[in-house]
Amino acid sequence: MLTETFLLDTVFLLVVLTIVAVLAFDFTNGFHDASNMLATLVASRAMTPAQAALLVACFTLLGPILGGTAVANTIGGLVSVETLPPPEALRIVLCAVGGAVGWNLLTWRLGIPSSSSHALVGGLTGVVMAGPGAEHVAWGFAELAHGYLTGVTKVLAALLISPVVGFAAGFALHRLMNFLLRAARPKVNRRLRRGQWVTAAALAFSHGANDAQKGMGIITLVLVLGGQLTHFQVPLWVMCLSAAVITAGTLLGGWRIVRTLGFGIYKLRPLHGLDAQLASSGVILGASLVGGPVSTTHVVTTAIMGIGASERPRAVRWSVAGEIALTWLLTLPGSALLACLLFGLTHAFFH
Repeated sequence: MLTETFLLDTVFLLVVLTIVAVLAFDFTNGFHDASNMLATLVASRAMTPAQAALLVACFTLLGPILGGTAVANTIGGLVSVETLPPPEALRIVLCAVGGAVGWNLLTWRLGIPSSSSHALVGGLTGVVMAGPGAEHVAWGFAELAHGYLTGVTKVLAALLISPVVGFAAGFALHRLMNFLLRAARPKVNRRLRRGQWVTAAALAFSHGANDAQKGMGIITLVLVLGGQLTHFQVPLWVMCLSAAVITAGTLLGGWRIVRTLGFGIYKLRPLHGLDAQLASSGVILGASLVGGPVSTTHVVTTAIMGIGASERPRAVRWSVAGEIALTWLLTLPGSALLACLLFGLTHAFFH
C-alpha cells in the first residue's frame, strides 16, 4: 500500500512539474517567436513597440482557440512512451521540454532567432533515444513508403519545406507588389503602414494557431500518461491555458531578436513589412490546416530574405543570415543534448 501510494504521489508530482515546464516552454516560445512578428512592425515604423506588442498578443490568443488541434495531434504522437511505466514516461517528457526551454533561453540571451519547434522536437527525440530507445520514436518511415507523412518525417518535412516556401513567397509577392505600385507616390507608405496592422494580426493569429498547439499537444500527452485522460483529446482548458501563457510571453516582446530580424538582415520599409507579414501568415496558416508544425522564426526570416533578394540581393546581410542558419542546424542536437543532460541529472530523484 505504501509503495502504491508513493508511486501515485510520484506520478502526480511529475504531471505537475511537466505541465509547468510546458507552460514555461509556451512562455519562452511567446517572447522568442513574438519577435518575428514585432520586428517588421517596429522596423517599418508601422506601430510603436507597445502598440505592436498589444496587437500581436491579442491575435496570438485567438489563434489556438479558433485554429483547431491538428498540430497538437501531430506533436502528441511524435513519441510513443505510453507502454513505459508512468514515472519514466513522464520524466522523459519533462526532460525533453526542459531541454527545449533551456535552448530557447540561450538563443534569446544571445539575440539569435532560432526555432522553438526544432528545440521541442530535438528535446523529445534526443531524450527518448538516450532512454528507452529509438523504437519509441514515431519516425514515420513506413508510412512515408506508402505515400503519406506522419511522426518525425512529417515534422521534419514541414520544418525543411516551410523556409523554402517562405523565401519563395516573399520573393514573388514583393516582385508583384513592386509592379502594382510602380507608379505610386511616397504618400502610399501611410496606407501600407495601416495595411500592416491587418497583415500583422493575420501573422499573429497563424502563429498562435500553430505554435501554441505544440504545448497543447504535450500537455495532453502528459495527462494521458498520468492517467487523467483515457485517450488523446485536447481539453478546452488546455487550449485556453496554453493560449494565455504564450500570449503573456508575447507581451514581453523579445526585443533582442527584434533588432536582429528588423535591422540585421535587410532594411525594412512599410512595403517590405507588409509583404513579409502577408507571405509568412499564408505559409503558416496553410501548414496549420494540414497539421504541419512549422517554425514562425524560419518562415518570417526567410520571407525577409526573399524580399531583399528580389529587390537588392547585395543589400541583404547574408553573413547574419548565415549565422541564423547555423543556429538552426545546431538547434536539434543542442536541445537534444540539454534534454539528455537533464535526463541523467533527474535519474537519482525518481529511482
